[in-house]
Amino acid sequence: MLNVENLQAAYGKSQVLFDISLRVEEGELVSLMGRNGMGKTTTIRTIMGLLGPRGGSVSIAGEPVTGMAPERVARLGVGLVPEGRQVFPTLTVRENLVATAANRLKRGDPWTLDRIYALFPRMKERAGQAAGTLSGGEQQMLAIGRALMTNPRLLILDEATEGLAPVIRQEIWEVVAQLRAEGQSILLIDKNLAVLKRLADRHYIIEKGRTVWSGDGSALDRDHDTVRGYVGI
Repeated sequence: MLNVENLQAAYGKSQVLFDISLRVEEGELVSLMGRNGMGKTTTIRTIMGLLGPRGGSVSIAGEPVTGMAPERVARLGVGLVPEGRQVFPTLTVRENLVATAANRLKRGDPWTLDRIYALFPRMKERAGQAAGTLSGGEQQMLAIGRALMTNPRLLILDEATEGLAPVIRQEIWEVVAQLRAEGQSILLIDKNLAVLKRLADRHYIIEKGRTVWSGDGSALDRDHDTVRGYVGI
């Protein structure tokens, strides 16, 4: 579903990514971890075409997308829940959900407003409310719902639960678990080792713009202290 090999990227003369490699197979949930400022969001921005790469390659479902414009990457079936949520603040919850809705891959069971409202009942309650007036947790729910309304083959969540209240965080994790059970391919940035160990098929850790560790849940147990050192918790 996603294959990233030896990816390099920079902001002007400042190189941030030096050697990032990772993959997400169809139906997998893969975590991407690391301390703040190590290049996780830059990796996502480069995958999405929001930042041009200096080297390496990215492919989606076998199709090369390295350096492709972000709208073209999105049309290939990549849905992004960005860091900071970035909902449309002056639009209502319903308007946010339908603004980018599409079924370009002709899914037989596409995401609809009713399915999103069933996934996040709070969104139905606030359907006519301006998104900018929602709490941070509600905006995260909306951002996930908006990405799902594009019917992505790959869903990317950047800082899935960062800064959220525990009860909202738990609700987000339950939704992620449900999506995984339904076969949604997911690349997820977060630091909650206990939850990621339970949910994710594989894990990658970034340190100073390089992939420095990867493994499954068993490897996470075996290298627990090393992983905690890299993640900074």
